[in-house]
Amino acid sequence: MTHVAIVGGGIGGISMAYEVRHHLGRDAAVTLISDREEFQFTPSNPWVAVGWRQEKKIKIPLEPYMKRHNVAFISKGVKQVHPDSNRLELTDGSTVDYDYLVVATGPELAFDEIPGCGPETGYTESVCTTDHAAKAYQALEALCRNPGPVIVGATQGASCFGPSYEYAFVLDRELRRRKLRHKVPMTFVTAEPYIGHLGLNGVGDTKGMLESELRDRDIPWITNARTESIEADKMHVLQVDDKGEEYQRHELPMKMGMMLPPFRGIPALSDTGGLVNARRFVEVDDYQRNPAYENVYSVGVCVAIPPVEKTPVPCGVPKTGFMIETMANAAARNIRDSAAGEAPQYVPTWNAFCLADYGNGGAAILAIPQTPPRNINWAVEGRWAHWAKIGYEWYFMRKLRKGIVEPFYEKWVMRMLGAHKVYQQPMVSSKPMKEAAE
Repeated sequence: MTHVAIVGGGIGGISMAYEVRHHLGRDAAVTLISDREEFQFTPSNPWVAVGWRQEKKIKIPLEPYMKRHNVAFISKGVKQVHPDSNRLELTDGSTVDYDYLVVATGPELAFDEIPGCGPETGYTESVCTTDHAAKAYQALEALCRNPGPVIVGATQGASCFGPSYEYAFVLDRELRRRKLRHKVPMTFVTAEPYIGHLGLNGVGDTKGMLESELRDRDIPWITNARTESIEADKMHVLQVDDKGEEYQRHELPMKMGMMLPPFRGIPALSDTGGLVNARRFVEVDDYQRNPAYENVYSVGVCVAIPPVEKTPVPCGVPKTGFMIETMANAAARNIRDSAAGEAPQYVPTWNAFCLADYGNGGAAILAIPQTPPRNINWAVEGRWAHWAKIGYEWYFMRKLRKGIVEPFYEKWVMRMLGAHKVYQQPMVSSKPMKEAAE
């Protein structure tokens, strides 16, 4: 019996577990391994950070739902991946052998790369995990008791910029609701070369849209920003020009800060040769398969995707929930075919679709393909986007409980956006990735 081990209990790992179970059926044993006992719906973390969502509403215990859908669950971290021997070493000293491995861990949050960064040993908050977001809400309560300057943004090496904008906007909304906004000056600090770059060289007019939203909320910004260090009451930022040369240094006063940290792969992927790149992100080919180890696949934020362009300050490429689910769908089909002795043929769409909440409105962003030049390069604002994001939360939480594998919302959203003609071909193309993008 083929054994597929999946490391990671987030959106990528859960999607992968259900897809493998669906496509391989009873001919496979499926094991999900996570260092957390609960699933956390990461896209809702900005709401948790301002008290608009309770932790328990976006957390689900994994074991009972995995058991219900015939997926073995191990709630332990992975100490080391041994791809040469098809074995995982867990933190308690036990091991798990596999025929196929899927790495879906998400990133390690590299707070240590910036002195003073992070909610545990530093002076800034985070919305990258639900636990961090809950701590950020406590920091907000303290800020409201003693108002002062706030800094929000993303550091060099971050790979997902949308949550920083979302947090800035919902925080602004919450402070206005409490009638404290006039006591809390806010500054947006980002490694992006311009507002709305998003690690994607912009989508549609995200530059104009997000600049306008920041101006409307009296939030000045600093771009091309390299966060050098953070102290309890200030942040030291080096702003560079388009050539990466020093342009201006800033010492920004700070009562509270929320900065997305640099991302890198988890330590268990160290010393695995061709499995990962220098930042420990997993290298994959067109089929989500590692070129050096053909029985290892990867989906989600831990996948190595080159930047869409060279920027003065390093900016990673985001991987949205939409994209991750197509990765999982393709990977599961290819594992099924490989186990049957056939060559992989399924290629994920890798299109970027993102819903962002503004607190009293929102935006939808669609890039097909993700990397420019694009067939569809579209961004639009509206209150409906706020409700659409709530709907996505509802959908995915239901998907986890019910074990749904067919991402029906993708087809519905594409039709609503007038982009359904792109998907007259199967959602997962059999063409090589470069051809499918043309």
